Amino acid sequence: MDNQKQYTEPANQEEESHIDFKAMFDALKKCKSLYWKVLPATFVVACVIVLSIPNYYSCEVQLAPELTTSRSSNSLSVLASQFGLKMGSGAMGSEALYPTLYPDLVNSTDFKVSLFNIPVHKKDSTRVMSYYDYLMNNQKVPWWSSAIGGTMKFLTSFLAEPEEDEETAIDPFQLTKKQTNIVKALDQKVVCDVDKKTLVITISVTDQDPLICATMADSVKDRLQDFITDYRTKKARVDLEYNRKLYQEAKARYDEARRRYGEYADANQDVILQSVRMKIVDLENEMQLQYNAYSAVVQQLTLAEAKVQEETPSFTTLQSATVPVKKAGPARSKLVLIILFLAFLGTSVWILYKEGQLKPLLGLS
Repeated sequence: MDNQKQYTEPANQEEESHIDFKAMFDALKKCKSLYWKVLPATFVVACVIVLSIPNYYSCEVQLAPELTTSRSSNSLSVLASQFGLKMGSGAMGSEALYPTLYPDLVNSTDFKVSLFNIPVHKKDSTRVMSYYDYLMNNQKVPWWSSAIGGTMKFLTSFLAEPEEDEETAIDPFQLTKKQTNIVKALDQKVVCDVDKKTLVITISVTDQDPLICATMADSVKDRLQDFITDYRTKKARVDLEYNRKLYQEAKARYDEARRRYGEYADANQDVILQSVRMKIVDLENEMQLQYNAYSAVVQQLTLAEAKVQEETPSFTTLQSATVPVKKAGPARSKLVLIILFLAFLGTSVWILYKEGQLKPLLGLS
């Protein structure tokens, strides 16, 4: 008898925990009038919410960077061999800024601050302003954001100290609170991505105005190219400036030696004294030495100029910036459907809880 009880008790528990879908459907059908109250009200609220979200546009630019410098290295080696110099083949060995690091570069504060002074204007306006001014004073926000922001500003105005007027010059080392907020906003507006397989650079810019969106996408592409070019050619340009300085000094010494030789030789043309002849020979030898040094510096200068050209990277634009015609978002119909579905689901759970149909579902007695 005890064994029978042990076997029959679980069966009874299974019957008690059985989910009765028919009873759940009947409970929902019983309170169907609640749906007619909740769903229309939710639809109106959802429309108010989604219509308050401003439209935004997206523009993409794709670049293919130069991966190797074999061609330029070969041409530079040929030029160097003409001057009796030998150059190593590991030109890329010292490269530190790989394409996979370009997203980190775009996300840096210095790069974002460099975008502040780009002149832009809206599609429906001719007034030119800086991108910083546009982000600061010409952004549309939902009504609840304005209400919350105004309330917080009103409440904090009694406790916070008055803000000082911001200077025109922007210092990336010490940004103000407003400038920091703009930099954070650019995290979502300007995105750079690099395909690890093909190393194709994709720059995506999102903005509320289609013309400004395309303008900034093209400007970010140009700023990125300029920054990479400056980085890649920095050492070569320093060497070039140094060789130009040596060239000016060597040329000045050669001109001075040639001047002294010419003046002394002209002044003593008819003199047959041996000491005078020896002086002329010494001045001529000095002029020849300065000329040899000058010639060597000219070769070094030519090589330095070729080095700058070699280190200058090249980019192939796979997709140029174009003004978007269609908006990228928000998808208002999808948002309304999601809100309605959540309202339907929440209402259904409330009805099942009220009618006691959630207990079997949750395994409660």
